[in-house]
Amino acid sequence: MPSKCNDDPDVGTHVCQGSSPSPSGDCLSSGNLTCESRTYPTYKCSPPVTSSTPAQLTNNDFSKGGDGGGASECDESYHDNTELIVALSTGWYSGASRCGKMIQINANNGRTTTAKVVDECDSERGCDEEHANQPPCRNNIVDGSDAVWEALALDKSVGLVDITWSVDS
Repeated sequence: MPSKCNDDPDVGTHVCQGSSPSPSGDCLSSGNLTCESRTYPTYKCSPPVTSSTPAQLTNNDFSKGGDGGGASECDESYHDNTELIVALSTGWYSGASRCGKMIQINANNGRTTTAKVVDECDSERGCDEEHANQPPCRNNIVDGSDAVWEALALDKSVGLVDITWSVDS
């Protein structure tokens, strides 16, 4: 079920109402980062990856000048938002080991798509130019392009949607 959020829906640091999983698993916050008088937890890890990993989908603009900040970590390139691409939270990004890998994303509406991992949704750092002045991501974020949201027939204005994902085999 989607959740309504009242702050920045692009990085997964929302204050939401609804039935969204909170960052969890065996991964606890590694500290805090304060941005403009708001404090956000930071994470070096993410919940374990399974054949149906619970996550939250956010929207990212991977183009130059977009809200994603700098070029994608995997290829040092900007991307068109018509591409089926994602950034994963730091723990799931796993030191770039998932770069170029395809993941399957399942929405609660029954729609499924695959997308290529091109970037990290940084769960340790943020609030600077490199991160488009965005706070750090939660540890359970799949940050998808417009094309991912469209393929899943989801409304981007909701800002945050519960999904599951797995490494596409």
